[in-house]
Amino acid sequence: MTPVELSRTVLRAVRRAVEDGELSVVVPEKVSVTVPGAGGWGDYATNIALQLARPAGETPRRVAELLLPHLAGAHGVSGVEITGPGFLNISLGRTASTSLVAEILRRGPRYGFVDDLTVGDDTPNASTARLVRLHAPREPRALVVMDVVARLLRSQGVDVRTTCETGPPEPAWVTVLGVDPYCAPQESTPLGLDLEVEVVRPVPVPAPDLAPLLTLGRDAARWALLHPAAHDRPRVTADHLVQREANPLFRGRYAYARTRAVSRNAADLGFTAQPGDVRDTQDAQGDVEVEEVTTPLAQELTSLLADHPRVLARAATHRAPDLLARHLVAVADATLVLLPAVLPLGDEKPLAAHRARLALAEAAGAVLAGGLSLLGIDAPEHL
Repeated sequence: MTPVELSRTVLRAVRRAVEDGELSVVVPEKVSVTVPGAGGWGDYATNIALQLARPAGETPRRVAELLLPHLAGAHGVSGVEITGPGFLNISLGRTASTSLVAEILRRGPRYGFVDDLTVGDDTPNASTARLVRLHAPREPRALVVMDVVARLLRSQGVDVRTTCETGPPEPAWVTVLGVDPYCAPQESTPLGLDLEVEVVRPVPVPAPDLAPLLTLGRDAARWALLHPAAHDRPRVTADHLVQREANPLFRGRYAYARTRAVSRNAADLGFTAQPGDVRDTQDAQGDVEVEEVTTPLAQELTSLLADHPRVLARAATHRAPDLLARHLVAVADATLVLLPAVLPLGDEKPLAAHRARLALAEAAGAVLAGGLSLLGIDAPEHL
């Protein structure tokens, strides 16, 4: 079951509770499904009980108690618990990561993009956010941030128009930073008098840092501008070029390159990816032994991958590319920890668990590639 499918399942549970007369509320159009926070449990959590409590005239915990039996009996749900003031925490059992990985591999780098469905409260709704107009001053960081915000919004099904102050950008901004050389001036693109223009205005690059920024090259320079929050001053140093673990940009790109390398190595060993149970299982005198070492590693990565659509939605809604950048670093770190367990060791034969881990690694690679592409940064297969 994917997050989108689980969102529908929770919505059906609310509808059944209303139809049975247990709740007197208007059934919402969508339900937020996220990775459990601190103190949570299971694979996913929803705050729907907190959302419905006031209109229902009940406490959030009582609403959660009414919804729990409808959720617990749903197909694909293996367990439901109530935590905190009324959060419903849902476990999908062993099939959860399998369905998620299969969905990511099917969507590829477009996983998390919105077509006609929305998941989570931060997702721009296509019915209410058909068009957004962004405007940036003639300053390199503002133009780069506007470019990425436009990409994020379009990934969430929003139509975007961008304008900038009169005058073309500097040629170096185009060739090095990849800004739009044809950014239209505001007065040349009439889009209706009632359309509000949003000005993208992050802390600019200080004049002394502009020349050093352009020496970093496109990938490192864009990362230097996008990784800090908009209200933070960008850090323009050669550290962004260092090929070491201390450099988060390197970790993100290296993790993607390593996922491609393990896929090539697996092909040489004669096996391919197959979503499934990542745990080691093998018969030993008729008994099944289960190796749990990789399970926590896989669960951490799976949780981050499941959270990717919500991160894209939040980054688009809050016009904050830095949220995506930091998420990609977390995905990369979890991926790098898991990768040594993907391939068989020594004379070990490839098991179903190896195929499942390879599928998880390839899913992580798809998320990294898609996320870096939205930032306008290259994801190399060899690094």
